[in-house]
Amino acid sequence: MHDVALKCPHGFTKTGGEEAVSQATEMMPLRATGVSYQAGGRHLITSLDLEISSPGITMVMGPNGAGKSLLLRLIHGLIQPTAGAISWGGKPVGPDVQRHQALVFQKPVLLRRSVADNVDFALQINGKPDPDRRNALLEKVGLLALANQPARRLSGGEQQRLALARALITEPKVLLLDEPTASLDPASVMTIEQIVREAGSNATKVIFVSHDIAQSRRLADDVVFMHQGRVAEHATAETFFNSASSQAARDFIAGRIVL
Repeated sequence: MHDVALKCPHGFTKTGGEEAVSQATEMMPLRATGVSYQAGGRHLITSLDLEISSPGITMVMGPNGAGKSLLLRLIHGLIQPTAGAISWGGKPVGPDVQRHQALVFQKPVLLRRSVADNVDFALQINGKPDPDRRNALLEKVGLLALANQPARRLSGGEQQRLALARALITEPKVLLLDEPTASLDPASVMTIEQIVREAGSNATKVIFVSHDIAQSRRLADDVVFMHQGRVAEHATAETFFNSASSQAARDFIAGRIVL
């Protein structure tokens, strides 16, 4: 099962106040310095520099082929950079960092079992099988009534909500999302955005890859805009959408082809 990292021993409890702020910032800053990535003789990420230090939701945007999904895999350690360094809170990417993170892909990988069994399996990996906790998670993502349904018969939006439920089991300090709402119906998009918004305000740093400008306007605290394998711009959402500094970003926001 590769759609989420399921290693953190934390429970699924809502936190607040100073504890929430501490958990939300403990993994910060994320620093990528001089990061490059090559595959098949092609330079896909080139001399990329990025620092993210704020809590909340960071949206990663850019045209197709800009390197958005690659960046997510690099900062989570699923692939290793050809050059450069990546760290979270001063620590290099490795098991000690990854166990505090969860990654959800655009197309989640589900067990050929029931919805409930998918969550139970994830709970068992974390050493805490608990039917009450499983039901609470399923209720949170609106799937409790479908608990006994085969997971692979769910709609695309329902499958993505199940993937989010499994990711939230770990109560991650960092939630990485790779276009989780692509090709979903508007109702499913709104439901998933609400789950993500709650996570972002509840002691979890969210880094969300999206090509959807309207969605990014709704969710973003800050925006990382990628172009040709580099970070072309990183700004608060207000600054990015109102006065983007790069021509590529302005073209993207206006719906023009980005060259």
